[in-house]
Amino acid sequence: MTSARAALLAATERLAANSETARLDAELLMAHALGIEREGLLLSGLGDEAPTAFESLLRRREAGEPVAYITGRRAFWTIELEVAPGVLIPRPDSETLIEAAVDHFGEAGPRTILDLGTGPGTLLLAALDQWPLALGLGVDRSERALALAGANADRLGLSGRARFRAGDWAEGLEERFDLVLCNPPYIEQGALLPRDVADWEPAEALFAGPDGLDAYRRLALQVPALLSQGGVACVEVGAGQSKSVAALFDAGGLEAAFRDDLAGHVRCLILRPSSR
Repeated sequence: MTSARAALLAATERLAANSETARLDAELLMAHALGIEREGLLLSGLGDEAPTAFESLLRRREAGEPVAYITGRRAFWTIELEVAPGVLIPRPDSETLIEAAVDHFGEAGPRTILDLGTGPGTLLLAALDQWPLALGLGVDRSERALALAGANADRLGLSGRARFRAGDWAEGLEERFDLVLCNPPYIEQGALLPRDVADWEPAEALFAGPDGLDAYRRLALQVPALLSQGGVACVEVGAGQSKSVAALFDAGGLEAAFRDDLAGHVRCLILRPSSR
């Protein structure tokens, strides 16, 4: 018998060449193979026999497939989302947008929320879970993403408060919202990315023109008309982009405050109508 502990040690060595989080990857895959949570594995499952299914999962990760696609889920904020190939995997950095919104609205929260480029429902469903009285709309061009977002809303018991629709950013939207959330593509075309991102995640959710700012140029024209009185927009930006993106929104009548992620990079612009 090979124990889960021994199998994890060997798996970590195998993954080390291709992953900066080799041990974590191995633990998540082992927990998935055993049908338990990672916490249960670490607390009481390391002495269990390693299941035969673990090897096939490990080979998929060695080939570059993201752990979230292999397990079919990803934790984000207070919720767990189902994810699948063709849809952007939620990142911890994006939780910065929810943190900024919580600081702004407090426990009372916004009453209406819009998530542009919702993917599997990441930001919208996290916000609705945070504020039980809020209603929200998620927009995405991808039918695959919208199907997954709807399934996540159902599984989380949020389908009564979440709507989803196909759309090209805010084109055709006439509603106004207390909170607008958006994590647009912002990577420069041709930028080098880790293999598990470049080869597996959808390019349309990653790349945004030669300078990575194409999506922001459109959003800067649309977001001001989406905000209700006293409303704010929380928009994710890439490292080093905050000033350029803030200038685009400033030209559209919105002034920006900045919020750092845990690594100390500006990750979120908090946008309000300009006082000038």
